[in-house]
Amino acid sequence: MTNKELAEKILERVGGKENVTRAQNCMTRLRIDVKDYSKIDVEGIKGLEGVISVVQDETLQVVLGPGKSRKVTDEFLELAQITESTDMEPGMDVSKDWKENKAINKAGQKQTGIKTLLRHIANIFTPLIPGFIVYGICVAIANLIAFGNVAPQAGDGFKYVAHQLFTALGQGFFTYLSIFVGVNAAKEFKVTPVLGGMIGGISGMANITNIAVEIGWGDGTLNAVLRAGKGGVLAVILGVWLLGYLERWIRKHLPDVMDTVFTPLLTILIGGVIYIFAIMPVMGLVSSAMVWVITTLCDSSIAAVRVVSGFLSAALFLPMVTFGLHHGLVGFYSELLTKYGFIQLYPALAMAGAGQVGAAIALWIKARRVKNAIIERNVEGAIVPGILGVGEPLIYGVTLPLGKPFITAGLGAGFGGAICMALRVASTAFGPSGLLAIPMMTYMGGEVNPMAALVYAGCWCVSLIGGFVLTWFFIKEKDLVKNQ
Repeated sequence: MTNKELAEKILERVGGKENVTRAQNCMTRLRIDVKDYSKIDVEGIKGLEGVISVVQDETLQVVLGPGKSRKVTDEFLELAQITESTDMEPGMDVSKDWKENKAINKAGQKQTGIKTLLRHIANIFTPLIPGFIVYGICVAIANLIAFGNVAPQAGDGFKYVAHQLFTALGQGFFTYLSIFVGVNAAKEFKVTPVLGGMIGGISGMANITNIAVEIGWGDGTLNAVLRAGKGGVLAVILGVWLLGYLERWIRKHLPDVMDTVFTPLLTILIGGVIYIFAIMPVMGLVSSAMVWVITTLCDSSIAAVRVVSGFLSAALFLPMVTFGLHHGLVGFYSELLTKYGFIQLYPALAMAGAGQVGAAIALWIKARRVKNAIIERNVEGAIVPGILGVGEPLIYGVTLPLGKPFITAGLGAGFGGAICMALRVASTAFGPSGLLAIPMMTYMGGEVNPMAALVYAGCWCVSLIGGFVLTWFFIKEKDLVKNQ
């Protein structure tokens, strides 16, 4: 039976889509709220191929197993013509699935303008993360081939071909990054996608540098008031946001017969001029200021500054994740890659996941001693994703609901972050953290260095040990008895 067929049969046995009010995936089960409980054929659902068991509670819980539950839920939501619920039970608790706790945490947070902005940025950049990963790994390989800053020359045979190939594979994404961002921003702000792509493409045109030189706005160098690429991807996002307002206003006031030709033309003419002569110069100042702050802290000549910055960055990253503030970092990462070719902040922040893994191991041992099966099960289900860099199952399923381990995990991560930044370990991309990030660590001390990957792995182990030790000594077994 396919996942869709199973979803269809479950829907039939709960009384059809007319009887379903809410539904949600909870790691291993499909949870369903209905209008009339008497219409549910519980025994019929239990007898379906692929259904492990059925739990009857305030909600009907169809246990399907990890992985399969998510796929069947997606099919069920589509058939029932509803969206996934995020508020089926209030209050975080380790007895709940981590995704439930995450939804509860997000629902309880006040939506501010900053959070809305960060959510937009995340929606724009998240689909691009695979490209950043490919870019980072390919460029890292190309850098290692040309180790010592001696690039292979024509006539060097396979080494030259390999260097050129990996450079092209990586740079193919980054060269047109502004266009990708423009298209995604257009989708996010409900603008015609091709217009967003055009704004992104315009930003990199050499014509802009020529204009700036002609009108006396600079000499074409990086410090010029206006030049190609000024303001980076942040300028593109703001420019596309402006296009959204212009396009809607123009379309509203133009006759229908003129819409197809003149709406996009006027939108680009007006928006493009404002973008080039106002948004790009202003956002150039903003992005330069942000990059300056980050590099001043991460790349300070004073080792103590780097140590403190690294510790605080890693220790505070978990709270940033829970408040959704980490989404805003992708813009910084892009600017740092554009300007320097590597990111020193990312490796230190990646230590937060290692601190959580260490804390989770300590909790698992103590939970076994007091026979707390819930915490044992939650840790066992989330530890492997945590090691590979997916931290949310541990955050929302283990450390945050328990409280204190969330703090000890962050503080433990700080030790690895401090060492990582003190030694100026840097990555050529961002995306996965944990052990999956090791291949992207190719810079140390501002230069290509193969030892960066080993140092990163060592710092990750330090953070794991830090999270374990702090959790072991500050979390008592009696605290876990209370949470059974």
